[in-house]
Amino acid sequence: MSALAQLAGPLPAAAWRRVQSLAINPLVVLACVLLGGAIGWAAPAAGLRLAVVGSVYVNLLTMVVLPFMMSAVVLSLQTLYREGGTGRIARRVVLVFVLLALAAAVLATAGTLVLHPGENLSDATRQELGQLVGGDADQTNTAMALHQADVAPPAATAQDIVRRLVPSNIFAALAEGETLKVLVFALLFGVSVGQVPERIAGGLQQALQSVYEACQTLTRWINLPLPLVVVCMTAGQVAHTGVVAMAAMAGYVLGFLFVSALVICLAVLLLRQRAGGELKPVLKAMREPFALGVATNNSAACMPAMVEALAGRLGFARARVELLVPLCTALLRAGPVVYFVSGTMFIAALYGRTLGPGELVLLAAVAALTGFASSGMGGVATVALMGTVCAYFSLPFEAAFVLFVAVDPLCAMARTAVSVLVGCAAVSLICARPLGL
Repeated sequence: MSALAQLAGPLPAAAWRRVQSLAINPLVVLACVLLGGAIGWAAPAAGLRLAVVGSVYVNLLTMVVLPFMMSAVVLSLQTLYREGGTGRIARRVVLVFVLLALAAAVLATAGTLVLHPGENLSDATRQELGQLVGGDADQTNTAMALHQADVAPPAATAQDIVRRLVPSNIFAALAEGETLKVLVFALLFGVSVGQVPERIAGGLQQALQSVYEACQTLTRWINLPLPLVVVCMTAGQVAHTGVVAMAAMAGYVLGFLFVSALVICLAVLLLRQRAGGELKPVLKAMREPFALGVATNNSAACMPAMVEALAGRLGFARARVELLVPLCTALLRAGPVVYFVSGTMFIAALYGRTLGPGELVLLAAVAALTGFASSGMGGVATVALMGTVCAYFSLPFEAAFVLFVAVDPLCAMARTAVSVLVGCAAVSLICARPLGL
């Protein structure tokens, strides 16, 4: 009987496993999203009050992420140094990350070209969009661009990116939840621990193993009320944003969800091919990471579920999975890559700008690179980085910034799900094939 079943009381372990499986079922999550949206639309005041449940839940998951990541990375590097082969893995990591980021950008470009969001909008929709950016539907594009109430923050420079990578104080990074800085420290610390003789480092390894197992157990407990949390989070988001903004941006949101689904399908097919089994076991293994990504909008919070899905369910080498999952989560940002491509093409269509074949190739490359630069960012900061991509094509992103902020809670769900599933696919491509499911 599991620790959770023993803690919970007389229900048998099988019953609690069924409860856990139901909590992360994608259909249940989708139904809860719809229910929460209905509550937020019909009773905004109640929806805003429910939003605190989602905030507390995400904080609980985030609380577990940093100790889990540090213990997993250090333990994995210790194992890899004993087994050898770290140089080969490093080369595969770079190759797979670049190829998957470019593949996500190309798929997003093709999918957005098929749907053409932003073109042939009705006058009523354009009027609503104009009101959202603080202008009038009859104003010119220049007047919209000069609106000063909602200006995107400045794009990050190369120096800013370097500063985000290296922590000056690891305890401050832990206290502030700066995942990327903690990851850099864990990698450096793990490499150094790998040089320490095993007879000396054995005590640290046992302590980290205890932290790792405890974090996984705590994550399973926290995931039980997931359906209720999804209802509360969605109700709060809809109550805060309103349905007018979502209705006006419906074409873009549907287009983004479509291209996100394309990229997720590619990731699942890669996982199936690498796992060497049928599609059903792969889909079953990915249910929990997918559901957590949609529910939390935080890919770092999905790391324990990703490790368990890849190592526990699909049989990939645990030592490598535990090292690669944090790397993928921090660096391979496929969700933002898809978002930058579709958003830039939407803005171009909104202003009547046609991107030629050469510009589309450039867009895919710039979006892939900007995705890597978005490491450690989330929410409105990710939206603001789209301005970096738009600058290459002289598109007035500042005027459209508020439009994307209005629908970002919904887009963030898809962004996170894409990053999580593509991250799992990347790990499967880097690791050796499992012996069998």
